[in-house]
Amino acid sequence: MCTLQQQSILKGRQISRNKEKYLIHEWFSCAAMAQPSKTAIYYEDDANQEYMLCFKELDNITNQFARTLQKYEKFETTSQSLVAVYMKTSHRLLIALLSILKAGMAYLPLDAEFPMIRIKHILEEAQPLIVLIEEGADLSIYEGALFVTYEQLLKEAAEEQEDVLKFKKCSNQLAIVLYTSGSTGIPKGVLIPHATLLNRLKWQWRELPYTDDEKRCVFKTALTFVDSVPEIWGPLLQGRTLVIVPKSVTKDPEKFVPLLEKHQIQRLVLVPSLLHSLLMYLSLRNIDNVLDRLRLWICSGETLSVALADQFFATFSNKDKILANFYGSTEIMGDVTYYLLNKRTQLQGMEKVPIGRPIDNCIIYLVNKDMRLIPQGEVGELIVAGRNLAAGYLCERDTRKFLDNPHAIDPEYPKIFRTGDYAKIVKDLLIYEGRVDSQIKVRGHRVDLTEVEKIIVRIPGINKVVVLCYKPGELSQTLIAFVTLTDGTTLSNSEIESFLQRTLPPYMLPQIFVIDHIPLLINGKTDRQTLLKQYELSYPNNEDNGTMNCDYSDVSDQDLKKARVLFPTVASVIGRNSRTQVTPHANFYELGGNSLNSIYTVTKLRDQGYQIGITDFIKAKDLAEVINRMQLISSEEKPLMEKIDQESYIFESLNDCHKEDAIEIITESFYTKADLEQWLIPNLKRTDYRELMEKVWDFLVKKDLSFVIKSRHSDKTIGVNINFDLWDKPDLMLSSNLMIIFDFLEYLEGPIRDTKLPKGKGKIIHNIMMATCSDLNFAENVLVMRQMEDYTIQLALRKEYVGIFTTNTSPFTQQLGTDVYEYDTMSVYQVNRYEAPDGSKPFEKAPDSQVAICSFKMFN
Repeated sequence: MCTLQQQSILKGRQISRNKEKYLIHEWFSCAAMAQPSKTAIYYEDDANQEYMLCFKELDNITNQFARTLQKYEKFETTSQSLVAVYMKTSHRLLIALLSILKAGMAYLPLDAEFPMIRIKHILEEAQPLIVLIEEGADLSIYEGALFVTYEQLLKEAAEEQEDVLKFKKCSNQLAIVLYTSGSTGIPKGVLIPHATLLNRLKWQWRELPYTDDEKRCVFKTALTFVDSVPEIWGPLLQGRTLVIVPKSVTKDPEKFVPLLEKHQIQRLVLVPSLLHSLLMYLSLRNIDNVLDRLRLWICSGETLSVALADQFFATFSNKDKILANFYGSTEIMGDVTYYLLNKRTQLQGMEKVPIGRPIDNCIIYLVNKDMRLIPQGEVGELIVAGRNLAAGYLCERDTRKFLDNPHAIDPEYPKIFRTGDYAKIVKDLLIYEGRVDSQIKVRGHRVDLTEVEKIIVRIPGINKVVVLCYKPGELSQTLIAFVTLTDGTTLSNSEIESFLQRTLPPYMLPQIFVIDHIPLLINGKTDRQTLLKQYELSYPNNEDNGTMNCDYSDVSDQDLKKARVLFPTVASVIGRNSRTQVTPHANFYELGGNSLNSIYTVTKLRDQGYQIGITDFIKAKDLAEVINRMQLISSEEKPLMEKIDQESYIFESLNDCHKEDAIEIITESFYTKADLEQWLIPNLKRTDYRELMEKVWDFLVKKDLSFVIKSRHSDKTIGVNINFDLWDKPDLMLSSNLMIIFDFLEYLEGPIRDTKLPKGKGKIIHNIMMATCSDLNFAENVLVMRQMEDYTIQLALRKEYVGIFTTNTSPFTQQLGTDVYEYDTMSVYQVNRYEAPDGSKPFEKAPDSQVAICSFKMFN
């Protein structure tokens, strides 16, 4: 028994099955009988027309629809009929879904944003009995199905008699088929039975019950995404009103937040990127008591960072809130483990927010590559067994995922699902450690990079493809496809992307990068790091400060001043996600923007003196319309905005209480991200940075030129800036390979210092290191870097220095220094040319485009 306890097994609570009700619509009928006159669904369209159905009305109309649907089965010979649903989000969609279930069928959602070729594949494989569409919908690409309009079904249902509807009833009855990304290059249909869905819902009702005053809940998630399933059926089967929210409202905080307030919503399911967007919006608005009633915030679909969780509790300080972290996938009913945070102190000392423990009637195993259980504390593949498992894939595809359970003792757990995720167990909690395979999350959707590769390689003229994710999980996350062409082919990036737009859904579209050859490691595998670095360094004038791809030729003279603010700002926010030039006719989202960075764009425009409402920005069809809506902020408003910005941060002179935070930030920033250090790994260690900081720490504190920056909301150290007096530095000898870096910097800086800069102490500040916390996303990182640069200038002026000298090796800081802070360039050096005193070339593998720039800023 002792040995078993040490193995990586976590078991959820055992709950006995309900033998009476195991179909979704049976639960709904009970809810309808209990409160027939209560509103079941509420929908408001773009014209502010309200649609409401009480439980009795919804029960009656879906009974009629179900009887009509059953008549279509007279020529059907299979045991389970599928109804594909191609409808927009409205009250009619909910009527259709419930009717399909009542008819004993299963619904298969199709997304209008999916390319027709993907929809065609799904329909050809699934062979639905009918495809339910709305009047005017065009699915002419596929002729092998019976298309029935909602209007036609409504007309036929009106002729139905009020007979008692006869339910089909079997213990493994199918409810839903959801298509998800597949490593084979072909999407796979996941089979979700009623019993699987009900196990997930019953756990939710027990663990996170609806309160007596929780009258309304929202349905806002795309129907093709598994989180929509509990979002719809969880409230409805418990007699709560379901408020149907269109996608256009969800992505616009100025509409979405008032809707949540209007309906007194108390729980919300959202991906972390949407949570971040809402928190940024709330910080902009600075409204007291907003969303006070929204108590339960459920994060799912993406990794929840400690920094974002901390930002959540900082935003709602001293409020009774729960932040839930759910983990799962479509094959395990969306959510199979959970962790609840209800106070900020839980985050102390946390590197990652746990994904927690399994839900009811589920078991988690962690195994090695031989499927053997590993000891607790070690990292292994996460395997799931229990009642949350789907019934497999349509057409029995990918049988490697659903297997017989080799660890089963209880007959309740005969099958397992291999998630392809890594995790470990620490103190009886699961900690997520990343993917085993090539799958990532994009806006909550699972994307298999192999699937994207296999679709691209089918394009005539393409020889090889490698698809990678640049900065996964960050605001600037980008899918990149590196392709080589067959001899004689002259395909352009835009031609390839145009083909993919007809083949892949928007969230799976990569940026195309045509190269001569795919670099390989010694073992013959793809050298992924070289590809990513090649991508980073391929745009020396296309870095994230926004100078790239801006075309002003179609801008009128009267709008040119606004455009010269807007275009570089948009370019800086979108960065390398941009697939085309920034012009007046470009749409922000087609350029690569999203809800989160649209808010960031608005804040950056405000910093530069221009005001535009978030709703106006989001609704603008192109950047010309954004220009028309931009307004110059009056002089009376500017001081207030500057004051708000200054109050976001605290600057503190370096002292001993900062030591551990400062060392950690510098270590992680330079060891994992620095442009020079990468060429010295693996001959560098994290401990080398501690040795460096230990040697100079007392000197730094004494000289009082270095500082940390803290978030005023969290009091957390988020950045460190190390400065010396150019003519007053400690003698530094290190035992590690970091000495190579300092020898190189002295080689560059020494001649400039000795011959071109003012001599004597108290004249020049030498900015040595600037580092930010690894928890910051791209947007936050830019803000903090700029704040530290501003504060360094203020510090120098206050201490009566006449200038600042620095060397930048990062393309971003080089552009920032040159274009934003107007440093003078003293020298530009190609780093792979450097020869160390011992004759070696430590950076010889660096590309020719990698340079170090020595810069100087003289104060007037």
